[in-house]
Amino acid sequence: MRKGPLRLNSGKELRLRRLLATYREALADAFDSGADTMGGVSDVVTPFDLPYQAKAALCSYVPKLRKTYNARELDDEHPLRLTNQAAKFDRDESRHYEICWNVPQPGRGTNFWIPLRLNPDQEPLWSDLLNGDAKAGEIRLQQNRSSWVLHVAVHYEVSEPETDGDETYIGFDIGESALITGCALKRNTPTKPILESGSRARHLRKVMFTTLRRLQQRDAAEWRIDERFAHYQNALTDIVEQASRRAVEYARQFETPVIVMEDLSYIRERLDYGKFMNRRLHAWAFARLQGRIEDKATEAGIRVEYVNPAYTSQTCHACNRIGRRRTQAAFVCPHDDCHVTEFHADINAAAKVASRANPWGESVPWKPERDDSPRDGSGRDTATVHRESSAKPAQMTLSAYSD
Repeated sequence: MRKGPLRLNSGKELRLRRLLATYREALADAFDSGADTMGGVSDVVTPFDLPYQAKAALCSYVPKLRKTYNARELDDEHPLRLTNQAAKFDRDESRHYEICWNVPQPGRGTNFWIPLRLNPDQEPLWSDLLNGDAKAGEIRLQQNRSSWVLHVAVHYEVSEPETDGDETYIGFDIGESALITGCALKRNTPTKPILESGSRARHLRKVMFTTLRRLQQRDAAEWRIDERFAHYQNALTDIVEQASRRAVEYARQFETPVIVMEDLSYIRERLDYGKFMNRRLHAWAFARLQGRIEDKATEAGIRVEYVNPAYTSQTCHACNRIGRRRTQAAFVCPHDDCHVTEFHADINAAAKVASRANPWGESVPWKPERDDSPRDGSGRDTATVHRESSAKPAQMTLSAYSD
């Protein structure tokens, strides 16, 4: 059943805007102060007129920006973060919008309720959350153009798959020209590689950028810009869903598969290919695509590991020495004693990624959180943040959905 559009009254809309603005001001002050401990952040944010759930989230998040994400600056569009203590929902099937969220406000007796418009595909997640079969994690509230989006992390208890020590490591290299390159290692030999082209995603992003710029130059109506933006975002989300599904299907053909991907926690700091190329690369949701692969792999009972990404595209998978890319698609190993002379560059990178998951290799001991949070405190990846159309999405949203 599709429900009608959800409109907040002006009073509630104003309070949401004020809450988000105050949070961003507190975040900026805490970050600029250089505080890198929970106590130090608490001293900065305590005077702000914020609910305790927001202050607690800031005390946890700001130190991570410096110590974990190595952030050097903040984006202006940070969402409002709240601890899971703000996960207070009410369900009444007699209401048109049956689930409401209790929005925390500073002071006593100031909270207010707002209805949530749900994507029907996400209703099982809400049932599990409200019935106690799952637990709420961090909550994020973001204003996207003319709509408000509520992200609720839902945590399930998942058993680690049992292995007999004879795993097949499968490396996935995420990129722009080849969206996903997968390669399994059998006896340290690349086996049955796959490549998912990124040409359609590149074309869609180019058309989206051009279309939205022209509409803005012509002072088009806001609803028209939102409509076009949503159209392209849904198309890009569909690409992510299809590519991640095919990646997991590829992995399932091997015995005891283990998916291996690069830890891209600091990808924005490392990329420096010039302003134009950086904008193109940052526009693609690397972390989002990895997250969806992990989500589907977890559902299929496949373990996922993250490894050090340094020099994977420049290192020979056979001899582990530095080579060069003669062209974008060709990797050359210049060492005479190596049997590899020229190899497909993306397949070589995927094979190298897979090899680093070996217990004697270069695995990364720290596993980053699996959500769509920015890893460095900058803006969110833009390919899939406006809407969710996954069959089993990892986030819950009150934004518009499509049948």
